[in-house]
Amino acid sequence: MANHKSALKRIRSSEKKRLINRLQHKTTRNAIKKLKETSNKKEAKKMFPSVISLIDKLAKKNIIHINKAGNLKSKLSKYVGSL
Repeated sequence: MANHKSALKRIRSSEKKRLINRLQHKTTRNAIKKLKETSNKKEAKKMFPSVISLIDKLAKKNIIHINKAGNLKSKLSKYVGSL
């Protein structure tokens, strides 16, 4: 167990951050899954910018790596283009 007040505070704040990060990551994964399940090109093109925005936000906050974000965006744009 932590011995200092600052360490206790760090434990509390890091737990809150972890939960927020998990929520954002899961929300983005669900959006990606929903986009991949879409077979309608018009609907996919409509969803695409919002999903890309979510991925960029995760990369900006270092929840996912920048290169992973690039790979995801590339694969999604390829998928939407192939519909």
